Amino acid sequence: MDQSKKECILSAAAKVFSRFGLKKSSVDEIAKDAGVAKGTIYLAAESKEDLFYQAVHREVRNWTGELSKLIDPRVPADELLKRCSLASLAYLNDRPLVRDLLFGNIHHTMPEWHDRLDELRALGRTNIDEILRLGKRQGLFREDIDLEEVAKLILDVAITTYLFHYRGEDKETRIARRLTTAFDMMMNGLRKHAAHAHAHKKGEAA
Repeated sequence: MDQSKKECILSAAAKVFSRFGLKKSSVDEIAKDAGVAKGTIYLAAESKEDLFYQAVHREVRNWTGELSKLIDPRVPADELLKRCSLASLAYLNDRPLVRDLLFGNIHHTMPEWHDRLDELRALGRTNIDEILRLGKRQGLFREDIDLEEVAKLILDVAITTYLFHYRGEDKETRIARRLTTAFDMMMNGLRKHAAHAHAHKKGEAA
């Protein structure tokens, strides 16, 4: 199939699936929106579920592509993490398929696709992985960090921040404050630095 026609079908599918979800969306509606015959849809995908997966994949690729434009190696990696997290949350507000993937909703809808959906979530972490590697090269992050687990943790923090705080007129301010605090804790921890803590104890003893 011609790539431009397939892109048109996936764009229409993403629009319809975003509006109605997998179960309530019809292939007829997607074909009508894409301006093709229903049979043409099945040249692009094996089933409605496969079409849905491809539409989500397309949305995740677009998401990661947009965020990758923010990665500037001249900027400290800890600042990049904050910028990318804020931008990713704003993107999620207009991309319900990506949001449902990250929130685990699609896993419940398509449990038999669990492994492939996990691969899409991993694709969604590629920018975080790149920033963590950049932080190592900049000498900001420890060499021994588990990149995969730290990337998952950072994404989890962004998702829960969106879930509980992306509402109200002051949501941008509250989210920025929450993410700034979260990243400060991840970078510096709760404990005082050893030298500072030692000096504090000496002062108490005196």
